[in-house]
Amino acid sequence: MKNKIRGMRIIVSDTYEEMSKKAATIVAAQVNLKPNSILGLATGGTPVGMYKELVKMYNDDEVDFEDVKSFNLDEYYPIDKTNNQSYYYYMNDNLFKHINMKEDNINIPNGHAEDIEKECYEYDKNIYNSGGIDLQVLGIGTNGHIGFNEPDLTFESGTHKVKLDDETIKANSRFFDSIEEVPKEAISMGMKTIMQSRKILLLANGEAKAKIIEKMLFGEISPNVPASILQLHPHVIVILDKEAAKYIEDKVN
Repeated sequence: MKNKIRGMRIIVSDTYEEMSKKAATIVAAQVNLKPNSILGLATGGTPVGMYKELVKMYNDDEVDFEDVKSFNLDEYYPIDKTNNQSYYYYMNDNLFKHINMKEDNINIPNGHAEDIEKECYEYDKNIYNSGGIDLQVLGIGTNGHIGFNEPDLTFESGTHKVKLDDETIKANSRFFDSIEEVPKEAISMGMKTIMQSRKILLLANGEAKAKIIEKMLFGEISPNVPASILQLHPHVIVILDKEAAKYIEDKVN
């Protein structure tokens, strides 16, 4: 099922696997149309299937990443990139070591930066100097965060250090041996950085995301639901499985 509201194209897939294939096809099409694309990449449980499909497409010679440059949304802080829960490790394990992207073209915030303000400034400057992000992949938290932009009184603009909400820490604890091991802070692209992307692809699966998807698409635009700002972007594709679309299917049919 496809529909469009407020500049957003909504695609509802029957399964997570189907959703992942559709997302990978969109990313691959971007790279095939512009081989030196700048991709914004996301981590977490949702994009794993998409990355697996992209690896398959690369192995089948359907897409070439040699000239692609990437910028990841976020990274825990403090964390060493060799830690198997770091997003550097995640990206390498799920995508980079399986494709032909050049190491110099891979950008992930430094989770051990001594000067956080400088790291954030340089990260945004690098994105700008690269020509800006062509396609930004996003997931969404159950509290509406995108990247690690947590619910707040204002929208953070550029890349910044953020204190993680208890809900986010609890949700991410499934990847760690215990909740105490989850970092309490992170470095994240800000809303201005994300919104300057030319195209945005947001993925969500599972019933746990259904309520926040409804708020994101049909609620008021508010930093209390950070993802709601995407209503203002001119080119957003939202791909959901049926469970995540539970509360919106009748509204987009």
